[in-house]
Amino acid sequence: MTQPAQLGRYDVVAEIGRGAMGVVYRAVDPMLERTVAIKTINMALDPGEMEHYEKRFTIEARAAGGLNHPNIVIIYDIGRSGDLAYMAMEYLEGRELKELITGNEITPDRALDITALVADGLAYAHAHEVVHRDVKPANIMILKDGRVKITDFGIARMRTADVRTQTGVVLGSPRYLSPEQVLGKRCDARADTFSLGVILYEMVTSQPPFNGIDVNSLMFQIVNFTPPPPASINPALPAMLDLIIAKALAKNADDRYAGIAEFAADLRACRQQGASTTMP
Repeated sequence: MTQPAQLGRYDVVAEIGRGAMGVVYRAVDPMLERTVAIKTINMALDPGEMEHYEKRFTIEARAAGGLNHPNIVIIYDIGRSGDLAYMAMEYLEGRELKELITGNEITPDRALDITALVADGLAYAHAHEVVHRDVKPANIMILKDGRVKITDFGIARMRTADVRTQTGVVLGSPRYLSPEQVLGKRCDARADTFSLGVILYEMVTSQPPFNGIDVNSLMFQIVNFTPPPPASINPALPAMLDLIIAKALAKNADDRYAGIAEFAADLRACRQQGASTTMP
C-alpha cells in the first residue's frame, strides 16, 4: 500500500511498523508541532473482516484514550481519512521488551523494576474497568530514558464495551495467555496478572515457563503444567521471588493476587531485599 502523505491533519513522515490490523507511521502534528505515532487500519479490505477490526480498533481507542498514567501510552486522537481509520498516539523512542528479552539484556533487578512499573499501569487501567487481555513483551516499550510504557489495548475488555468476544475464541499471544483465556472462559483483571507473571519468569530465567512444539501443546501446558521455581533455574534469585511468581501464575484466578497492585508491592519488597544481577 502506498504511504499516505497525510492522515487528517497529520503529516506522515515514515513507516515505523506493521501489524495484523495495519501500518504504523511516524507523523507530525503541525498544529501542536509534535511527533506522533499513527496507527491505521485499511477499511477497504474484506468488509466482514473489517467490521470486526473497526470495532476492535474503536474499543482500543476508547479503552486507552480514557487512561492517563505514566506507564500507559497516550492516545491523542482518532479519525478517518478515506479508506483508512487512524489513531494518533504518543510517539515512543525506545525498544520493545521482547527485543531486550531475546537479547538477554535484562538483569533480575531490572526485571523486577520493569514488572512493577507495568503492574502500576495495569492497576490504573483495572481501576478504570479496563482489562488489557494481551499483556506480552511486544506490547511493553522500554524508552531510551528508562521509562516503561504499555501499548496496544486492542483486545481490552471494558465492562461498558458494546463489542464482546465470542465464547471460546482465543485472543492474544498464546504463550502469555492465562488458563481461563485458553479455555475460553470469561476472564477479569487477574488474567493480566498471570500474563505479567509469565513475562517476569521469562526475564529472570531466560526461558519461558510454558513451551510447546505447537499451539495445542503450549495451551495444554498453560492449563496443566506447573513450571519449575525460577531459583531452580537461576540459583542467584531470592526465594521470595519463587513465591511471588508462583502466586501470579496460579492456575485458578482465585489463588492469584486479588489485585495487581499487590503484585507490584511484593515485587518492590523483593527488590529491596536485593535480587542478584547475575544471569544464568
